[in-house]
Amino acid sequence: MKPLKIVFAGTPEFARLAYKAILDAGFDVPLVMTQPDRPAGRGMKLQASPVKQEALVQGVEVIQPLSLRLDGKYPEEAAQAKKVLESLQPDVMVVAAYGLILPQWVLDLPKYGCLNIHASLLPRWRGAAPIQRAIEAGDEQTGIGIMQMAIGLDTGDVLLEKTQKIDMQTAAQLHDQLAQLGAQGIVDVLKQLGTGKLTPIPQSEEGVTYAAKLEKSEGKLSWDLPVLTLWRKIRAFNPVPGVVLPLPGLDEPVKVWQAQVLHQTVNVAPGTVVAMSAEGIDVAAADGVLRIQELQKAGGKRQIARDFINGWKG
Repeated sequence: MKPLKIVFAGTPEFARLAYKAILDAGFDVPLVMTQPDRPAGRGMKLQASPVKQEALVQGVEVIQPLSLRLDGKYPEEAAQAKKVLESLQPDVMVVAAYGLILPQWVLDLPKYGCLNIHASLLPRWRGAAPIQRAIEAGDEQTGIGIMQMAIGLDTGDVLLEKTQKIDMQTAAQLHDQLAQLGAQGIVDVLKQLGTGKLTPIPQSEEGVTYAAKLEKSEGKLSWDLPVLTLWRKIRAFNPVPGVVLPLPGLDEPVKVWQAQVLHQTVNVAPGTVVAMSAEGIDVAAADGVLRIQELQKAGGKRQIARDFINGWKG
């Protein structure tokens, strides 16, 4: 069997790890597709995506169309991308957190279609933010799926799954674990592609959930929520959009980076500080106590609770 000719489409660090794993496994990736450079940092200078940065190190051609829809807002860019892909005639396209919708002509162009690395156990958490929504919902496990892409939102047949237990990870920590699993998984699938050893498994129509895009407003919380809900959201929204909560004596809410649930009940109003120590700031929620261990004032730096308490004028 001749070597696969692969196009890789992805943008953030999650995708870069998969792209690098494919290269390290010896596959031929003559073309990378990624999002256009975006302003970033204090100077808001244009910055290439992690995938583009890796491709440039490898000396691989990169294209960055604003759209792939031939009837969309940028038809000329889509048509140019189509010309490039048709001239290349790839065997397969690997897609990981690319950020553009793939129209039918893209799905049909490669010999083996388009494979997506999705960070959930489908059909649970189709959509934009599967890692964060799994933590927020209190799921006990999640994982990655290598999926044969179809025109619907994450509806294609699953070729491979790898599971990951959810303990007390933040979204950032779980992201890194799933990125590694995804990188391993796509290499496993590519090695078997065209051999007849892969069995596509249609997704169940039961248990479908959607992982809606994160909104900044979701991080503005109150102490009237159950303590488990607060704890899960703090982990799910770390690092973005972040959770902010009010504390007595402070004009603005603080960003809470790390916390734990204390298994105790107190007969005080939600939002009451019930104890402070080197271990944390204990605050009453609707049905229990949350210990804040790491936090940040607006415009300030992240601090462990002990250091924050020493400078607290509340």
